Amino acid sequence: LARLPRWISHWLGYRTSPAPKRPDYIIWIWSFIGAFGGLSILQAIFGQSHYFIQRNAPSIVASYGASAVLCYGAIEAPLAQPRALMGGHFISALTGVCITKLFGLLPTEQRLDQLRWLAGSLSSATAIVLMQMTSTTHPPAGATALIAAVDPEIYVMGWYYLPVVLLSSTIVLVSALIVNNIQRRYPVFWFAPSPPA
Repeated sequence: LARLPRWISHWLGYRTSPAPKRPDYIIWIWSFIGAFGGLSILQAIFGQSHYFIQRNAPSIVASYGASAVLCYGAIEAPLAQPRALMGGHFISALTGVCITKLFGLLPTEQRLDQLRWLAGSLSSATAIVLMQMTSTTHPPAGATALIAAVDPEIYVMGWYYLPVVLLSSTIVLVSALIVNNIQRRYPVFWFAPSPPA
């Protein structure tokens, strides 16, 4: 990022020196603005676009409410960085859909409904391990895997859940880059933390 022009690298979180400590009220204001704006954009895109309405996409995947806490409020936490946000949600969505599709092979819809609890628990537990293995742990993504199995609206979407999650993660990331780099710094790292000097 140091090789990019400063007007680009600044919005990608690069700083030549550590950012100054901001007063708490500044952090609270930007956290509110970021969360309100980011979640509003998500709901506007998925709730008002005919493309997504025709495909029965939900107005928002509920786990992004928890992602907002990290990406706009706890922006220095390793669990809030782009690799965790993007990778964690995608891996969890993929895991949830795959496991739920396997449970969908049960002989009757009634049997599937009886075992949704098992599909949801297995999806979330497997997603946690996969996130640990890939260093993409993002706590809200556990819910992304879970709701793929237990939420009927998401279950009906099937594989279409994956692009919805990818787009949602991208929107949260882009809005976090804009809002958090006005007076703060986000991300602390993109792929892996820098080794200490």
